[in-house]
Amino acid sequence: MYEHFFQCPYCWETISMLLDPSANSIYVEDCEVCCNPIEIRTVFQEGELSEFTASNIEQ
Repeated sequence: MYEHFFQCPYCWETISMLLDPSANSIYVEDCEVCCNPIEIRTVFQEGELSEFTASNIEQ
């Protein structure tokens, strides 16, 4: 697993998330501070994180 730190797009607090480097993915996970849903997109190349986005979900 790969630990990645980033800012929540809602509350701007720095949070961390464990990412699986074995697969690229798109999924939703709640912020551990404000509990809003964050869409996470990851791309790994040769086991290294090459792209990461954390976006708010339009409701």
